[in-house]
Amino acid sequence: MFRIVEARTAGLNIRQYVIAAPRIARKQRPGQFVILRVTENGERIPLTIKGADPAAGTITIVVQAVGKTTSLLNCLEAGDAILDIVGPLGHPSEIKKYGTAAIVAGSVGTAMALPTAKALKDADNHVIFIEGARSREMVVFEDEVRAASHEAYILTDDGSYGEQGLVTKKLEELLGSGRKLDFVLAVGPVPMMRAVARVTAPHGIKTMVSLNSIMVDGTGMCGGCRVLLGNESKFACVDGPEFDARQVNFEVLMQRNAMYRGQECASMKAFEEHRKEELAQLRASVATREKEAAELRAKLEAQGGTHHG
Repeated sequence: MFRIVEARTAGLNIRQYVIAAPRIARKQRPGQFVILRVTENGERIPLTIKGADPAAGTITIVVQAVGKTTSLLNCLEAGDAILDIVGPLGHPSEIKKYGTAAIVAGSVGTAMALPTAKALKDADNHVIFIEGARSREMVVFEDEVRAASHEAYILTDDGSYGEQGLVTKKLEELLGSGRKLDFVLAVGPVPMMRAVARVTAPHGIKTMVSLNSIMVDGTGMCGGCRVLLGNESKFACVDGPEFDARQVNFEVLMQRNAMYRGQECASMKAFEEHRKEELAQLRASVATREKEAAELRAKLEAQGGTHHG
């Protein structure tokens, strides 16, 4: 069990959790992720690690409620626990001195991109951070974005905060003004990452995208996270999650991500009808497991004491 130390709302349907996970905290690197399971019979979902505190033994994740599992997870508070967390998984971001690096993130993708932005800045790059969201309510971690970059631009689709427009608008403006970009990382919805790739391709800019595809085991065995790079198949969990944007077949990626949409909608509908009951069952299950664990520890300690006595 992994105890939630802190929980807070970060934006519309977006929550941030600080979780006790000492081993993961010690090994985490920018760009890596975890796979977690909230209930015994629940699905396993990948979530990028926003940050880690090895001294405190905690990791920070950010969750946007879009389906049953993320909605149930976002009902939890400090003191609650998560059943399973596996990680850190995936290859870390490649951090080196590129020159000028642009981070392009869509709403909750900002949380995923922040560790890499900080590391790139520490590596003496000039970091430009472009954050996009549908509305003001979905703009997240603005202070951290500004601290992790030398230039920060906030855009909203409806113009309710920052500049109105898509993130690609600002990216095109920068390139159109003669700014030289040496590296671009795009993190967010697949259509946004595809659009960024189309903007940077004619300029020959090294562009990476972080692919948060459907995953089950996180070891490359299930094949659920298969992505197509040119004519070659790769697995996002072990070969990624970051890939060269010029090679990614975004159309196939979107098709694969939509494979279970019908089941997801049905599951979400059932959850909405029984939200309180499911949350109560989750907490009861956690209490039972913790009681069983405590009893087992006491038994083992007693046996050890008898043996040594």
